Amino acid sequence: MSAMRGWPVLILTGAPGVGKTTVARLLADRADRAVHLESDRFFQFIRAGYIEPWKRESREQNRLVMRTVAETAAAFASAGFFTIIDGIVLPRWFFEPMRDSLRAAGLDVAFAVLRAPLELCMARAQEREDQPPGSRPVIEQLWTEFADLDSLEPHAIDVAAKTPDQVAELVLKTLRSGALDA
Repeated sequence: MSAMRGWPVLILTGAPGVGKTTVARLLADRADRAVHLESDRFFQFIRAGYIEPWKRESREQNRLVMRTVAETAAAFASAGFFTIIDGIVLPRWFFEPMRDSLRAAGLDVAFAVLRAPLELCMARAQEREDQPPGSRPVIEQLWTEFADLDSLEPHAIDVAAKTPDQVAELVLKTLRSGALDA
């Protein structure tokens, strides 16, 4: 892929285990200049006072982290990098504030939700070394959050029977068509 200058910031989201990080890496590797921002890593910057992001009392922390991700993405995108935000950007919590922050920086935004069956996501997520015990209810809840996107349904991409490379190509094709514009 040639330079991605002028492309929107891509918010790539979906349930744990759906393949966000793998696909984001593949997309970034196809560009001449790209930045792949894993929002999970931003949570790891908090060394003291960290609250698990799925807990109710983490709301302010989560907003701060997502605002920081958006500001970082805006800086890279403004410098001409194809910028991919990879993380759990829930439509009802974080999507609109993140999109609005990026738009306020004068940037176009695209939103893609990767989807796979719950059991596939669960199996992939539980293969990870860093997966805490007892995480199944959290994964199920997050998967449910992406099951009904309401007006954002056209942004869903079914990844169940596809390889990561096929998903990356489908995301690029859909991105180029403008169907993921947010």
